Amino acid sequence: MSAPWLEDAKVALGAMHAAGRMPHAILVHAGLGTGGEQLARWAAALVLCRTPVRDGAVNRPCEQCASCRRVAEGQHPDLTWVRPLEDSQQIRIEQIRELCGELALTSHQGGYKVAVVEPADSLNRFAANALLKTLEEPAPRTLIALVAAQPSRLPATLRSRCQRLEVRSPSRAESLAWLTSTHGAADWSAVLDVIGEAPMTAAELDPAAIAQLRAETWLALEEVHAGAADAQATAERWSRSELALRLACVENWLTQRIRRSLASPPQNSELRATAQPARRESVMNTQTLFRLLDTVRDLRAALATPINRALVLESLLRSLQAKNEPTEARERGVQ
Repeated sequence: MSAPWLEDAKVALGAMHAAGRMPHAILVHAGLGTGGEQLARWAAALVLCRTPVRDGAVNRPCEQCASCRRVAEGQHPDLTWVRPLEDSQQIRIEQIRELCGELALTSHQGGYKVAVVEPADSLNRFAANALLKTLEEPAPRTLIALVAAQPSRLPATLRSRCQRLEVRSPSRAESLAWLTSTHGAADWSAVLDVIGEAPMTAAELDPAAIAQLRAETWLALEEVHAGAADAQATAERWSRSELALRLACVENWLTQRIRRSLASPPQNSELRATAQPARRESVMNTQTLFRLLDTVRDLRAALATPINRALVLESLLRSLQAKNEPTEARERGVQ
């Protein structure tokens, strides 16, 4: 089942191809897990297809010829993918120089040569400058597809030389329908609750495992907040396993508490006729919750950098624990 939220971009590309106005470079702006890579692969199949299908004023790859099958399998000799190397978070200048050399050669099948750079927003400054030279003077019948979740991180000179295609974010209903059709029935909604509207990413995950991870994470947060768990030990454990997913679960937990806090009317101190002390309960004000939420999001954004994950996590959890102030003390004005 084709992802319906990609259809508008496919129609735009197919119309340009049918009219003989195919650009030499496209910039696919797509959120993580929404199909930017799939759209780039479709564009590659479109220009490499031996027998494209005409659909009104739009061309589409036939998906049956040898070229289309090779593109789908990632084995087409005229299609090159460039991604960060395993030991790096960046695409380096050496990779782009090698790509430019490949694009300068004659194609194996006498047609297009295609390159997909993904994620393009991981190009370092030197690699981006090297790619710019090729974009300024592209070889005939060349297509370079840049896939980026944050195009603003690319130099303006590079962005200006690409035809921009924006992939809209899918609705929850679209995501669920696509996941169920392509990967079978499961609690996909729970997975999307954790990772956001990223169906392509969800398809690579085990729904049962995600549900268990979220339950474990939320329980640990409740225990830390109540002072019943060791923040340091929890941080050490989380830093070694599935940290990105755990942080998404933490963000969900904080978001739910913020929603409950905003939906509940402020509670005034009761006047009691007896000397019985107030019931002790955990409280966190909305301002604290928002501050912790910002901290979690900053940490998620910094995962690709060389930080001490356990130390940052411990600081976050201790902040959560430090705000566990008994209602009785708060009413007496104890700081």
